[in-house]
Amino acid sequence: MSRVKSAREGKAAKPAKGAAAKGARTATPAAKRPAAPGRPGVFVQKPRSDIYVAMLSISLGAILLGCLLLALKLNEYEWRLSG
Repeated sequence: MSRVKSAREGKAAKPAKGAAAKGARTATPAAKRPAAPGRPGVFVQKPRSDIYVAMLSISLGAILLGCLLLALKLNEYEWRLSG
């Protein structure tokens, strides 16, 4: 699944100063990072509809149409099910 990239992921990491600058990457744990002001939570891209959602809506419409036609046909017989 895809998700929206944050501004932090799009930029290259700055090299650390001192002994850690020799190729070791240091990262701040997620628990210690301050949250962006006014934006609580994790932002994930809204999933897009695909062909299966379209087929599901077509089948729902067909079921509802079938129920409506069945009710109209039963109305002709005054809703009597036994002969």
